[in-house]
Amino acid sequence: MTPGTAAHERAVLDKAAHENFPVAPFFVPRAWRQDLMAVYGYARLVDDIGDGDLAPGGRDAELLGLDREQADDRLAMLDAFEADLLRIFDRSGTGPRHPLLLRLRPTVRRCGLTPEPFLGLIEANRQDQRVRRYATYADLLAYCELSANPVGRLVLGLTGTASPERIRRSDAVCTALQIVEHLQDVAEDLGRDRVYLPAEDMERFRVSEADLARPTSGASLRALVAYEAERAGELLNEGTPLVGSVHGRLKLLLAGFVGGGRAALRAVSAAGYDVLPGPPKPTKLSVLREVGVTLRREG
Repeated sequence: MTPGTAAHERAVLDKAAHENFPVAPFFVPRAWRQDLMAVYGYARLVDDIGDGDLAPGGRDAELLGLDREQADDRLAMLDAFEADLLRIFDRSGTGPRHPLLLRLRPTVRRCGLTPEPFLGLIEANRQDQRVRRYATYADLLAYCELSANPVGRLVLGLTGTASPERIRRSDAVCTALQIVEHLQDVAEDLGRDRVYLPAEDMERFRVSEADLARPTSGASLRALVAYEAERAGELLNEGTPLVGSVHGRLKLLLAGFVGGGRAALRAVSAAGYDVLPGPPKPTKLSVLREVGVTLRREG
């Protein structure tokens, strides 16, 4: 790997520091940290392709076998990325081209991961190119099934702890985290011509898209955000027993995910549910506090 390629890879992985929850904290075994960062790098790059947030210059397109000029063609990039992903699972070939997929290959093989959750994340980003509004909450949950739930399933897979009940709980946590992120990013998403607040709920609370473009939230939008935040909190409650179903450092890791979600919800609440001036973000101390509360409840 050339120095430029290594720096390019590192730029993607460094985004982990800005997530609502700890991606690969220091207390998990080194092998887990490597696996978690490999999965994170994959998920982050897929989202960067879908959001048009790739580093300038077209290097990612070139790494995937496309012309640099095709870096802005998101569907072409997602197709090329999917083809490169599938090279991980083809033991007869030469392997993937992109360095983040090369990093992922040992994790996939060591943990016996299957293509489905990885493909789900790609399909979610394809959907983002076609679907920019969601009519119902059920439609939004179906999107989260592709965009969020695969990540939790991958964590269970790489730690060897997957079971039907744990997957169900994990899906609830991951969907909640996705909804919280949508609430934090209402203004940013609108700038991308995307609205993840269900249209049926906007109509119920008499919120228009023009209201989403204002500098600050009016009373109706605050009420809508509070309503969606309550739903996310209920999903976190549904998923929290996942923490108590495992032991040791994995318990701490999963408590970090749940605690990060709870802290983010508290940040939204502390902002008076006014998410338009900028994403309300939890402090590290508030995340640690919520992790502690989660561990005491599920210990």
